[in-house]
Amino acid sequence: MGEGIGKRPFWMHQLAEYMLGGALVASGLQSRTPLIPSLLGGLIMLNAAITRGPLAAFRGIGRRMHRRLDLVVIALTFFGALQPWVSIESGARFIIIAIGVVHLVVWTQSSFLERVKTPKQAPDASSGDRSTDLGRSAGRLVGGGVNAVRRARAKHDTPDDAS
Repeated sequence: MGEGIGKRPFWMHQLAEYMLGGALVASGLQSRTPLIPSLLGGLIMLNAAITRGPLAAFRGIGRRMHRRLDLVVIALTFFGALQPWVSIESGARFIIIAIGVVHLVVWTQSSFLERVKTPKQAPDASSGDRSTDLGRSAGRLVGGGVNAVRRARAKHDTPDDAS
C-alpha cells in the first residue's frame, strides 16, 4: 500500500496526539510520582503543536520531520516507562506503556503527506487546452456582439429631448 493511501488524515493524527498527551499529563497529575508521565505527555503535545497541519499551534516543522520525531517520542515514552532511575507508580507505568502502544498504532495508520497547493489560474489565463480556449474566445465574441446590438437598440429607442 502506498504512503497515504487508505490511511487516516493528518488532522486525526494531531488530534490523537493531543488526546494522548493530555491523558498522560492528567494521569501524571493524579499520581504520587508525576514527573515522568507529565513530561512525556507535554512532549507528545508539543510535537503535535509545532508541526504544520490543521491543528498546529506553531507550524514550525514539516510532516516528514514530524514522522521521524514521532518515532523518537514513542521510543522516549517506552524508555521513560521502563527507566530505573526515577520512581514511577506501577499504575502510571502501565498507562505510559499503553499510551506508547496506542501512539505507535496511530503512527502506523496515519498519512503524513502534505497537500501541494496548486496555483490558482487568473480568469483570463489560457487553460492550456486549445478547445477550451477556442470555446472561451467564441463565447466572448458572441457576447460582445450581443452587447453591441443591445447598446445600438437602446440608443435608437431613446426619445430625443431636442424635438
